[in-house]
Amino acid sequence: MSIRQAMEQMGAGIAADPAKARSKPNPASARLTEGLKCEVSGQHGQRFLTDMPPALGGAASAANPGWYLRGAIASCAATVIAMHAAKRGIRLDLLEVTVDTESDLRGILGLGDVAAGQEVVRTRVKIRGDADGETLRELVTFADGHSPVGCTLRDTPQFSLDIEVL
Repeated sequence: MSIRQAMEQMGAGIAADPAKARSKPNPASARLTEGLKCEVSGQHGQRFLTDMPPALGGAASAANPGWYLRGAIASCAATVIAMHAAKRGIRLDLLEVTVDTESDLRGILGLGDVAAGQEVVRTRVKIRGDADGETLRELVTFADGHSPVGCTLRDTPQFSLDIEVL
C-alpha cells in the first residue's frame, strides 16, 4: 500500500469513527544499567541506549537523551512532510531536516536559577521536488504545524510525576 493510500484509508476510517483517532498508551521506560548509561525500551520490543559524555560523568557509549530529542523532532518533521507530499502527489527528490538546540549546562548541574531545558530549537529543511518553491514551502509550513513531536514541544502538554520508593 502506498503512503497516499494508507493516509486516505486511515483518514476515511477516522472520519467515520473519530474515536479511532485517540492514541493508545505506548510507554517508554528507561532503566539505568551502569554509570549514566540507560536502556530505553517499549512494550513492542523497541530498544535504544543513552549515555552522557565523559565531561558529565558518562562514558559516551551511546548518544545522549538530548540528541535523541533532536532526532525525534527532525525525523517526525521529515515524516510528516513526506506523508503530506505523497498525499498531494508531490514527488520529493531531496528532503533533509536538521534540528539544533541551545541550552545552558548550569541547569542540569543545578547551578543557579537556570532552566535545564533547551532554550532554543532551530529546524532547517532542505527540500526539492516536482512542485514549485512556493508549494514546497507551504508543504513544509503545514507539516511543521502538524508534526506531533514538534507540536508537543511548542504546545506544552500536561505533565505529571508519580514516585514509587521501594
